[in-house]
Parts: sequence; structure tokens; C-alpha cells
Amino acid sequence: MQGADKGQSTRLDGSDLHVAIVQARFNAELTDRLAQSCIAELQRLGVEQRHIRHISVPGALEVPVALQALAEADEHDALIALGCIIRGETYHFELVANESGAGVTRVSLDHGVPIANAILTVENEAQAWARAEDKGADAARVAVEMANLLEELS
Repeated sequence: MQGADKGQSTRLDGSDLHVAIVQARFNAELTDRLAQSCIAELQRLGVEQRHIRHISVPGALEVPVALQALAEADEHDALIALGCIIRGETYHFELVANESGAGVTRVSLDHGVPIANAILTVENEAQAWARAEDKGADAARVAVEMANLLEELS
């Protein structure tokens, strides 16, 4: 089969990549944990610290706007969205979760840039803490793999 998959390990080499992270400050302790594990994993995968841009925005609804500005600048091979939305007693949870997710996807498709979406949507703070470290590292791996895959496909 021509063009066979080179394998995930090849795609997890971040040594030539430039990656930007957009972190929501709402639920900052949790999103800080996401960011720490994400940055550590990016570096483990070979992305140089100087090639990682890390910015923050007020909340999950603002993440897509910052991602769009970064995508339009065309300086990064992949983007990462970090945030944490915890269900409350009102419909606001669904609104924020749905709109932030749709915005992240739209920016990715409109600009052809991979975006790893690690905006947690959880029922409670305990669920968020249980996921924060793993999801931050997962986002780094997704960003690196997808950046390399899109490079292969172009």
C-alpha cells in the first residue's frame, strides 16, 4: 500500500514544531495544571521552549478568538486550547461548553491548523482534578501528532 502510515512514534517528534497554547484563566488552579503538564509533554516530545507560545484569556468563550488571531498570524504548526468548565446549576454550562467547542473546531477547519482541544467539561471539581494532568499531556501529543500528519499530507 503506497503512502502507508509511518506510525505514531514518527509523528510524535516535535523538534521542528512551533506550538501556541491558549489557556483560559477561569478555574485557574485547574487550567494551570493543564498548562504545566502540556508544556512538560511538549518539551519531552522535542518542542523547544522558545518555540512554545503560551497566552491566557479570561475564560473558555474567549479561547477561540485568541486561537483565531494565532491561526491568522500563521506562525505555529499547531495550537492548543486549555480550559475547564464545571457544571453549575444553570444552563450556562451547556452554552459555554457548546460554544467554546464549536469555536475551536471552526477555527481549526477555517484555517487548516490542528488544534488540540483540552477544554475540560466536567460535572464537578473532583472530575476536573482527576483529568487535568493527563488531558494536558494528551493535548500536547495530539498537537504534535496532527501537525506532523498535516505536514505529511500536504
